[in-house]
Amino acid sequence: MIAIDPPTLTPLNSIFLFGTAFLGGGLNAVAGGGSFITFPTLIFTGVLPIAANATNNTAMWVAGLASAGAYRKDLDMQGRSILILSITSLVGGILGAIALLFTSPDVFKKLIPYLLLLATLVFIFGESIKARIQALSQKSSSEPPSLLSLVVAQLAIAIYGGFFGAGIGILMLATLTLSGIKNIHAMNALKAFLATCINGIAIVPFIFAGVIVWPQALLMAVGGSLGGYIIARFARKIQPAIVRRFVAIVAVSMTAYFFILG
Repeated sequence: MIAIDPPTLTPLNSIFLFGTAFLGGGLNAVAGGGSFITFPTLIFTGVLPIAANATNNTAMWVAGLASAGAYRKDLDMQGRSILILSITSLVGGILGAIALLFTSPDVFKKLIPYLLLLATLVFIFGESIKARIQALSQKSSSEPPSLLSLVVAQLAIAIYGGFFGAGIGILMLATLTLSGIKNIHAMNALKAFLATCINGIAIVPFIFAGVIVWPQALLMAVGGSLGGYIIARFARKIQPAIVRRFVAIVAVSMTAYFFILG
């Protein structure tokens, strides 16, 4: 078990955490990338890196439940395939979380800049990669990849998601593009559902290890849920490209900061 010393939740830190969680929840509902704001905020307010990752995962999972519920009617895949991918996501998520708990705090701290860099690259180039994969799959006369191939890819994404998590939505969309699903709403529905499985199961080992800082997690869960609901309602008036540029700037800034800090 990893020993943590939770920082005091001061009024200033409470406002800071609630505000960034509100914004992060809204970004996740609109374009993704909310963890680029919420995870560093926890560290800035004194939460140790592994505890910050577990706490952020818990808070954003609660905030993301509404999105998964809103998409439930758009699920368009055979029940057997959904069941297999769900089990794969649960297994991968718990393996990734356990791997995180067996990673020493010093090693994880050194990994943070590289994990953020990976997530930043996935966020910035994910859409273009997904579009290119989709174009190639439409030109190809071959059959969609087998369910086994999707399971292997989903297992890798789920393990990464349980260990860190930022960018898994974009990775899953790129993978699901190859599955033969043409409807973007159906892909988003399956992505949201599988992400809920990954992040939700990862909480279980975090609870047993005692690494979740609950006052911060609950505060951010409320802020993230409100942000996801309120910002998503007004986001339709804003061009998605503008939102993505904002997230990209934040992601690059946070990545550069942790590289310099490290």
